Amino acid sequence: MTNLARRTLLRAAAAVPVAGALGFPAIVRAASGPEFVFKYGNNLPLTHPLNVRSQEAANQIKEASKGRMEIRIFPNNQLGGDTDMLAQVRSGGIEMFTPSALVVSTLVPSVAINAVGFAFSDYNQVWGAMDGKLGAYVRTAMQKAGLESFEKMWDNGFRQTTTSNGPITSAQNMRGLKIRVPVSPLSIDMFKGLGAAPTSLQFSEVYSSLQTHIVDAQENPLPIVQVAKLYEVQKYCSLTNHMWDGYWFVLNQRAWQRLPKDLQGIASDAFNQSALRQREDVRKLNEAAVADLQSKGLSINRPAPDTFRAALRQAGFYAEWKNRFGNQAWDLLEQSVGKLA
Repeated sequence: MTNLARRTLLRAAAAVPVAGALGFPAIVRAASGPEFVFKYGNNLPLTHPLNVRSQEAANQIKEASKGRMEIRIFPNNQLGGDTDMLAQVRSGGIEMFTPSALVVSTLVPSVAINAVGFAFSDYNQVWGAMDGKLGAYVRTAMQKAGLESFEKMWDNGFRQTTTSNGPITSAQNMRGLKIRVPVSPLSIDMFKGLGAAPTSLQFSEVYSSLQTHIVDAQENPLPIVQVAKLYEVQKYCSLTNHMWDGYWFVLNQRAWQRLPKDLQGIASDAFNQSALRQREDVRKLNEAAVADLQSKGLSINRPAPDTFRAALRQAGFYAEWKNRFGNQAWDLLEQSVGKLA
């Protein structure tokens, strides 16, 4: 009798969903884990505004998706160098990566158009172009190479010039200047067009090369000048704003297309909102850097871009790179910055 009653009870219990019988929801997302996990790699320390704001976006996505999607961040080259991570995001080894436009240009040459020398006078022009038609053109070019991207680009900053033998007040001061530049055809061509003598060196060699006068100048965003203590071996900092670069938030196309539309919308909204906050963070960092570097003895000046543009135009720099980038991309750039070539 006891066994019969027990079997009857078990059959009755099986006919009722256990979770519902206990008063809990039938599906508990936390127990099963996220449906979609995206690995995101970058080359910056965890404290950099890019990682701080990316973590905010990741938190927002997890909450808005009710745990269906999770972004796992791997900062500071944990997943390899830029070339490695670009290959991984293309193959699907990772789903997300934030390379500089110059890094992506090794795969899609037109992406580097934002780094044309002395193209942008200020951030209003930068964001007008990159949030507008030029940015849309670049994203379409990346899509053809299998990379999706969020609409808002993240800021890496304008590059400035430091020197040991006098300030840069006009293009004339660039003539014969021994300046360290990164290994970038666009950078090398620009400084040659200004009459300088550019030398490509690893960044680890910059301080000692300035100290021993192998080179007399270098160019980088101001926070780099701070962190590397280049003010110890340089006397002048000219805010030339000669080149602007930023980070594209690129995604593996197949992984992105597998996401349901609602999760695509949640992810795009979160990262685009965070991009705007990161831009403001970088602006404040650069403003603070000017005062800090002055307090450390670096003389700051702000040259106008006119003579530099004129020298590059005369050297044929703009005509050459217009030909490389193509008329369509160049026309979109000039719609934001005015006539260059």
